[in-house]
Amino acid sequence: MPLSPTDDIVGPAFRAGVGVGAFNVVQLEHAEAIVSGAEAAGRPVILQISENTARYHGALAPVGLATLAVARAALIPVAVHLDHAESVDLVHEAVRLGFSSVMFDASRLPYGENLRATREITEYCHARGVWVEAELGEVGGKDGAHAPGARTDPVEARDFVAATGVDALAVAVGSSHAMTTRDAVLDFALIAALRDTVGVPLVLHGSSGVADAELARAVEAGMTKVNVSTHLNKEFTRAARTYLHAHPSAVDPRRYLGPARDAVAGAVTHLLKVLHSGHE
Repeated sequence: MPLSPTDDIVGPAFRAGVGVGAFNVVQLEHAEAIVSGAEAAGRPVILQISENTARYHGALAPVGLATLAVARAALIPVAVHLDHAESVDLVHEAVRLGFSSVMFDASRLPYGENLRATREITEYCHARGVWVEAELGEVGGKDGAHAPGARTDPVEARDFVAATGVDALAVAVGSSHAMTTRDAVLDFALIAALRDTVGVPLVLHGSSGVADAELARAVEAGMTKVNVSTHLNKEFTRAARTYLHAHPSAVDPRRYLGPARDAVAGAVTHLLKVLHSGHE
């Protein structure tokens, strides 16, 4: 089916109070697995490519065009999103390639600089029909919104959204990126306060560190877009390692990447059901 605008996926979920899974693509097998898992769950999904992944591949186009092709062949609505872009040029390239949305991350900058840079990106993207996510957390924090203990202030978030015109906001409520354990402690009262104050969909980054029950509770409190990367990579690596341990003479990558892809698909199906558990 045609590539979906991100707002066609996030907007209805925001209004219905359900969660949307946004999963990071590192290589082609990830994109295939995420779509397969979403099809099994019967849910729309967002495929994300980070600036770090584009750097790993040497450019955005190779992995981006492959991901767009997988998205367009899906049986369920799929959007393709640029995640954590700090480069303005990379945002412009994603728009040219046909991405559904971008997340511009200027959260490491002082508040005023973050606001100005984000507003310029939003104006550029909206003029071209592209949805924009931004991030706000610890003001002036060198570690950005996900520094230990960082929290997003609801009033500041409301003013930031109004001044920049962004379509969604990633907020700091207790999660952290790249966690390999699922024991993050979220501030559900803050999530609810942000939901009631900000007026646009909220995005939970670092969701790999959040247990299933807490993810469901976060959605109930007011989160809409839920980003997952490290958890899928753990499943991918576990399955590949298991296969290689059992078949030490294997040399064909398809033999171990196939089980890894299947493991990721299963994890995606499960997580999408978790994000809708309150509305089954």
